[in-house]
Amino acid sequence: MIALRRRVLWILLAAAAAAMLALAWQQDSALLARMADTNLTSLAEKLGLIILVGALVLSLFRERISHTLESALIWVVLALLIVVAYTYRFELRDVGDRVMAELMPSRAAGQGRSVEIARGRAGDFGVTTQVNGARIPMVLDTGASAVVLSYEAARAAGLPLEMLNYSLQVDTANGRTRAASVTLDRLAIGSVTERSVQALIAQPGQLKTSLLGMSFLNRLESWEVRGDKLVMRAYP
Repeated sequence: MIALRRRVLWILLAAAAAAMLALAWQQDSALLARMADTNLTSLAEKLGLIILVGALVLSLFRERISHTLESALIWVVLALLIVVAYTYRFELRDVGDRVMAELMPSRAAGQGRSVEIARGRAGDFGVTTQVNGARIPMVLDTGASAVVLSYEAARAAGLPLEMLNYSLQVDTANGRTRAASVTLDRLAIGSVTERSVQALIAQPGQLKTSLLGMSFLNRLESWEVRGDKLVMRAYP
């Protein structure tokens, strides 16, 4: 019985669709002088067909009408949520970035030319950077004249370690050591990206954490510490 009802329903829907297509074709081929009357007639006929199909659907599924309405309401709510999420996708992404930045202090939050980084539990600013496409964690060090990479970080960034010349003396937390001068093709923090950044590479075993120094910070339009936030802004 249920299969017969569904078959009748599909036949009625197909007939209704065919009738609507026929009416649309008839409307397109009508004379311009009678177009207004044709439009009104076609609209009335389409409304009548919609009402007829709706009545047939209700009659066929009257035993499950409450379940049908509940399912329809759920789909309507989901559709509205999707529309709202798409409309405010940029704002929601910004909110998501800020939430993740609070949960992961080294993560940069923000869009465009400005990013914010939350202070870590140890009191410093850990920064997750991208050096030549490789993810490299650093620590903000305003006392360092340049970006300083550990030997391991330089290897992860694909730098030519076999060609390095450790001829420069630098002072680190572990004391004085020698470093090699290089130029980074790309150094990015969130949406802030600088190219051709001067950097140093420490000798193997001499530096545990890479340092974000002034050779990057001086390339920015501005940077400052606001409470527990490090705010960096790039030039347009």
